[in-house]
Amino acid sequence: MNVQDQVDHLIDTRPGKELLTPAYDDPAHPIVDGLVYRSGGTTAAYLVLTDGGRIIVNTGMGYEAPHHKRVFDAVRPGPTHLIVTTQAHVDHVGGVDLFREPGTTYVAQANNPACQADDRRISGLRARTAGIWFDMLGTDARRIAEQNPGVSMRQSVPTPDLTFDRRLGMDVDGLRVELLAAVGETVDCCVVWLPDHRIALVSNLFGPLFPHFPNLHTLRGDKYRFVEPQLATNRMVRELRPEVLVTGRHDPIVGADLIEASLERLHDAVTYVHDRALEGFNAGTDPWTLMREITLPPQLRVGQGYGKVAWAVRTFWEQYVGWFTLQSTTELYPDASGAALGELVDAAGPDAALERAEAALARGDAVLAIRLGEAVAAVRPDDPRVRTLMASAHRHLLDHGGDESFWEHGWLRTELARWDGDPV
Repeated sequence: MNVQDQVDHLIDTRPGKELLTPAYDDPAHPIVDGLVYRSGGTTAAYLVLTDGGRIIVNTGMGYEAPHHKRVFDAVRPGPTHLIVTTQAHVDHVGGVDLFREPGTTYVAQANNPACQADDRRISGLRARTAGIWFDMLGTDARRIAEQNPGVSMRQSVPTPDLTFDRRLGMDVDGLRVELLAAVGETVDCCVVWLPDHRIALVSNLFGPLFPHFPNLHTLRGDKYRFVEPQLATNRMVRELRPEVLVTGRHDPIVGADLIEASLERLHDAVTYVHDRALEGFNAGTDPWTLMREITLPPQLRVGQGYGKVAWAVRTFWEQYVGWFTLQSTTELYPDASGAALGELVDAAGPDAALERAEAALARGDAVLAIRLGEAVAAVRPDDPRVRTLMASAHRHLLDHGGDESFWEHGWLRTELARWDGDPV
């Protein structure tokens, strides 16, 4: 198997919808035996051994931290010299307080406090919609609590003891460590680089699935992620020439040539979409058309289990141009599309509109069917025919590629359950 075939194999064996179910290691899984261990979860936490103690890289959600601490303590209970979070998202910082002890230094990139503050500003929105993608029944939390009685599961909102801007080199109890500022899912990302071992712990720097197209705008709600700094980060990691690339999910990528080939393809795929989008904008093509037309050539295939090419095109438009697509005066005012469709349904009759929607679905246009079905549902919300149409349209999308992306799959299965009453 040549190196490009190996990249394809990585893509094909890391599907997006599996992210809906975190995999917890018990005991901690050795990544490099005697040096780096993983405790899987929403995002994996890592234990790095020093001569006489340990470094913790990422700490999970607050409710996950007791699990991580228990399996790491079984390898080496301390002392914990250093805690590093590779970005400020809640699934990285949530267990910092549990791992902190006298003498521990919590280190993060300088933008970490600002990124945590951004998350808190929309925490109410995220809490209301989290169940679409994450386990809100607390199944894992209850299990972890039962296995770790009396251990705090409080979600940390930690303040770093030490921050760095671009690069921080340290000798931590006999282990040489370099922290390198990076931009990925957040602007406070950092790469934990172990130069003597050629190991780069990047976690979700390139997204939890690798090599998959980056998610430049997450459906759950987050700030836009700008592509040019991400491309620069890609090149920076490649310059390190790591032998082991440790990500936020799945096993590490091993082998300098495979890592280079994966990062190169990812870099070139993102560049291709970015450049074709800009060409289209400048030629006067609307973003919706470009979302349909821009696809990756076969040699630049990467996974789309987290981010998608079409979503990136729309995000590029809004980043460069703004929300106004220059298509309609109505864009300048509060959205009236629902009322307009309601007027048309009223004029044509709900049954006629449903017939059109069912015909659209029969020819495979599930999106048009849903748009028409939503208009009819506004006047007949409990009509069994409407509910059947909407459930069938969402199932069609799931069955025709909508189960590839973590975010799309979560949304579609939730909508299917809402209309069908039969969770999938």
